Amino acid sequence: MYERFSITMTKTCDGEGAGAVVGAGAVVGVGEELGDAFAVGVGLAVGCTAATGVGLGCAAVRAGPQAATAITARIGKTMRLASGRWEFHVRPERGGRITSLRLDGEELLDQGIGVDQPTAKSFVEGGAWGWDEIVPNLEPTDELPDHGEAWRLPWEVLDEGLMRCRGRLVPWELQRRIELDDAVKVAYQYRNVGRSTQLAYWCAHPLFRYESGMEIGAEVPSALGEGASTKVFLPAGSVDHIVLGWSSGKRIAVSWDASLTPDVAIWMCNGDIGGYRQIAVEPATASPVLEPGASFAWWLRITPL
Repeated sequence: MYERFSITMTKTCDGEGAGAVVGAGAVVGVGEELGDAFAVGVGLAVGCTAATGVGLGCAAVRAGPQAATAITARIGKTMRLASGRWEFHVRPERGGRITSLRLDGEELLDQGIGVDQPTAKSFVEGGAWGWDEIVPNLEPTDELPDHGEAWRLPWEVLDEGLMRCRGRLVPWELQRRIELDDAVKVAYQYRNVGRSTQLAYWCAHPLFRYESGMEIGAEVPSALGEGASTKVFLPAGSVDHIVLGWSSGKRIAVSWDASLTPDVAIWMCNGDIGGYRQIAVEPATASPVLEPGASFAWWLRITPL
């Protein structure tokens, strides 16, 4: 039988929105509680900062020519990566959330309305901003919270660009590797670490900044009134990328393999739910069935235009 939580899972994200990142010549800042910095990849330096009240844990791994050795530490502040045109800020202890994604210095992600509480009952109450991974469910169930477990749990930093999170209420594991070059490629793998058959549900949740009149490469309302929001569900498998463009001239293409993540929704919010101004491009898996020990892999890419 399927894990009981899977019965009530839906296939697309609701409208509210990451791993360590890696790239040649990049620098990641993290470090007081470990007491020293350690290499995690070519041109990278990593450490850990003191916790800031969330009180969740994280594990990091020393990289090098020898076998990796796990190091456990509290991480409360961001890890930073800068390489070429891109800059990321990531909080492993805060659900692996990408809190900032900058292209040529311009922030692309919604920075929210000052709410940041991962122990809140619902996702919006906890702060709907930045970029999260929605696993293993969207709607709350008897066992699982709103928008799943992943955004509420600490993530482990395993290796250069590689992070992992494991469910506490349901036996799932998600690994995410972010590779940084001219484009950003995020590779995912979901694994069933339980003893029963399971549905592998994931939904991307990058909440980009919304501007009235911005370019949106999909059939969505051309503009939203002040205080309005909407969500558009696209036909399954019908698109494999969406272009976003801002008044500054910055444009990106968010792309994926439609055969792996066919279910796509677009959330748009112009001052609704407390004042958020955001647009989310949300490809999702079609909840493939995984036997115990089996895994499912897919990817997401962001390309500057």
